[in-house]
Amino acid sequence: MLIKALRIGLGQIIIFLDFITRPRKLKRDPQLQARVDGEAAGLALYQFNACPFCVKTRRTLHRLNLPVALRDAKADEHRQTLLAEGGKLQVPCLRIDEENGTRWLYESKAIIAYLDQRFAPS
Repeated sequence: MLIKALRIGLGQIIIFLDFITRPRKLKRDPQLQARVDGEAAGLALYQFNACPFCVKTRRTLHRLNLPVALRDAKADEHRQTLLAEGGKLQVPCLRIDEENGTRWLYESKAIIAYLDQRFAPS
């Protein structure tokens, strides 16, 4: 019980620190932002709210101004999808819907590298 309370408390601290130190959103030309929004429509991030690696990944989404759907992996529906289609219950996990199928990308560093490579300004 004490461990659970400690985890919840630390989770709330992580969320608060993320909120007060959140990076600025990338400003794009409205036409370019509309194109980026369309490309980001094929992405979904499976995550836990207070997971430090998920917070790190969400900060990148915020910084790059990407409207990616967030899926709480604690919800049964999303948990089952993550396990059945992604292959394992691990967060963060980025679901990438492409023309030739769906890819599941695990590990915050790999997800951040993918997002930076695909959406960061050149």
